[in-house]
Amino acid sequence: MIDAARHLIEAVTPLRQDCGALCGRACCASNPDDPSGMILFPGEERLYDPAPDWAQTESIEFEGLRCVLLRCIKPCPRDMRPLACRIFPLTPIMRGCKASLRMDRRAFSICPLAEHGIAALDRAFVSAVKEATRLLATDHSCRMYLAALADRQERISNWSSIVL
Repeated sequence: MIDAARHLIEAVTPLRQDCGALCGRACCASNPDDPSGMILFPGEERLYDPAPDWAQTESIEFEGLRCVLLRCIKPCPRDMRPLACRIFPLTPIMRGCKASLRMDRRAFSICPLAEHGIAALDRAFVSAVKEATRLLATDHSCRMYLAALADRQERISNWSSIVL
């Protein structure tokens, strides 16, 4: 399932041109001193075990789920990007039985495409991410993870709207 979802998004990107040229590849910036990274989708961790020389992996708790965080310590080979990187700046979420796509709230701080919304992204990219999301939503572990993503996105949204 993970392999099929990754394959669906293999050849598409948010824009028909190199979107990294707009922001200096901000979403791919590796910083060994920064503890952030990409959480792997359920089942994806096997692709990074053992961890490749360009990354570190760590077991973490995310919204009550045991997950694996992949942290790049140097640039990765494009064909080895985690699913979360392949779909950025979108994020799939699950509410009840319904899976959907949203602009990832974290994208607004680093991705110049985020402020323009999903409609500004290449249609082929959005369609491929939708299809991958539908596929992932057929797996129980992935549905749980997508629900956890929805919870996190909601908290980010609430946090970002606080006015002091």
